[in-house]
Amino acid sequence: MDNPKIKQTAWDLGDIIAAPEGEPLKRITIELEVVISKIEAMRPKLNEDISSTDFNYALELTERVTEAANRLGAYAGLWFSEDTQNQAALAFQGKIEQLTTEAQNRVLFLTLWWKTMPNESADRLTASAPENLQYYLRQQRKEKPHVLTEHDEQIINIKNMNGSNALTTIYAMLTNKYKFNLEITSGNENHELTRDALMTYVRNSDADLRERAYKELYRVYAEDGMVLAQVYKHLVQDWHEEQVKLRNYSTPIAIRNLRNNISDEVTEMLLQTCRENVSIFQNWFRIKAGLLQVNKLRRYDIYAPLTIAEQRYPYVESVELVLDTFEEFSPELASSARRVFEDNHIDSENRIGKRGGAFCASVAPNITPYVLLNYGESVRDVATLAHELGHAVHSMMANNHSVLNYHSTLPLAETASTFSEMLLIDKLLANNTDTAVRRDLIANALDDNYATIMRQAYFTLFEQQAHMMIKEHVGTDELNKVYMDNILEQFGDSIEISEEFQWEWVSIPHIYYSPFYCYAYSFGQLLVLALYQRYRAEGINFIPHYLRILSYGGSQSPEYILNESGIDISKPEFWQGGFDYIKEMIDELDATT
Repeated sequence: MDNPKIKQTAWDLGDIIAAPEGEPLKRITIELEVVISKIEAMRPKLNEDISSTDFNYALELTERVTEAANRLGAYAGLWFSEDTQNQAALAFQGKIEQLTTEAQNRVLFLTLWWKTMPNESADRLTASAPENLQYYLRQQRKEKPHVLTEHDEQIINIKNMNGSNALTTIYAMLTNKYKFNLEITSGNENHELTRDALMTYVRNSDADLRERAYKELYRVYAEDGMVLAQVYKHLVQDWHEEQVKLRNYSTPIAIRNLRNNISDEVTEMLLQTCRENVSIFQNWFRIKAGLLQVNKLRRYDIYAPLTIAEQRYPYVESVELVLDTFEEFSPELASSARRVFEDNHIDSENRIGKRGGAFCASVAPNITPYVLLNYGESVRDVATLAHELGHAVHSMMANNHSVLNYHSTLPLAETASTFSEMLLIDKLLANNTDTAVRRDLIANALDDNYATIMRQAYFTLFEQQAHMMIKEHVGTDELNKVYMDNILEQFGDSIEISEEFQWEWVSIPHIYYSPFYCYAYSFGQLLVLALYQRYRAEGINFIPHYLRILSYGGSQSPEYILNESGIDISKPEFWQGGFDYIKEMIDELDATT
């Protein structure tokens, strides 16, 4: 299979900015300055009696300044992600961060004016704005109780540039240069691996290799454990000082909930429902121990395959497999996914220094999203490819909206990505008649449900506890102990956990980069389990309905979008339904073995 558009190479960032210097950079910085000057010129008009014409012009300027800043920031971030040790990329990132922070501070008055103006005037202007932006405007207004003075907000922006943002850059530079040594075959020299390459071995059929891979992972992180923990503690303290003390959010997680437009009550219901259902996955790990013919799983074994001969998926074949999966479901989605490859917007190589993991970056509605992978040929890597392309097509389905609202909120952002993974698993099952392979695919899907729902929920529960403890200036040993208690609650007596897992939390980038992000995965997976059951029941009649959900982007609230689909996230039965479905999967697999 030889498709010239599908190569495992670095991406081309030229569609964002043609080059990070010279005339291309000059053009976009000039555009940024011109628009900022026009916004500044509007300051005298910003009062309660502003005309709808002037207000809508201000919205248009806001879109222009947002797109220019997004382009600059995205180029800087993606270039740095290619190689976190690249000094030119690091210098450019610092330069752009300063430029965009200064730009943000110059136009900050416009946002603050909107958030704090009297309700009657705000309602009048919202009604006169383009319908596509009215939800965005109402959502902005919800921050009214938490905004500070213009001068204070400017200070915070400058503080973040040299404070929390700098700390996350340091964390990325430290952890992405790590090299892991693992003896793959007895007697061979150690292989020097990236984290993503190392983690392919935690899904290996060799139990000893799984154990050594995990021990090597946490050996390396533990060497810098005190430093990484200190970085985290400073980030948490900064979050508490700004969000709770200065902005008066009720809890550290409340700001994330507001940005997600998910109520505190719904988030708490989700987390508690996860907590109440830990026995489902504990039961799965006991069943899996029997399938692997061991008395009890160790933490090293939870992702172990059931078959010894692990199937490998070369990159080009995997891409074609995922694109075919999309095509069978919706040619429109497949066409969008192909654009990622046609535009060379995917970096799939596994390189030392490259940012680990995987992500999809959407820059602007008129730019094909960018996808980063560290591809390793396992079935998990194929699923990750489907997941990130799902994010990309979600963004492209919503590209008829403004740059201000085409991004979906975090809880719904996982809809297309997770749904795409489920489509892939069904295709793999359909293509395999071998009972052992099919059983392994279902087991792998259950493992992924654990990793996406329960593991992520418990990360969030740990964050909540860690934020409270760090406020009291606890030490690293105490945080390690609390994290061990956290995973002991997850697994109960279903598996054995060794001491090195106390360092797992310092290896989780999300809790550093985006506090309380992780519950969005739990939300998204449970939501998709509900949607996928409807797809199986309704067949092709469901597809237009699903595409409509994606097409909203962030132009409406999650509650509005899901209520239109007959889903009520305020009801505990909705969240429980996902766990009931997982239990049925486990019971079905257990009955066939």
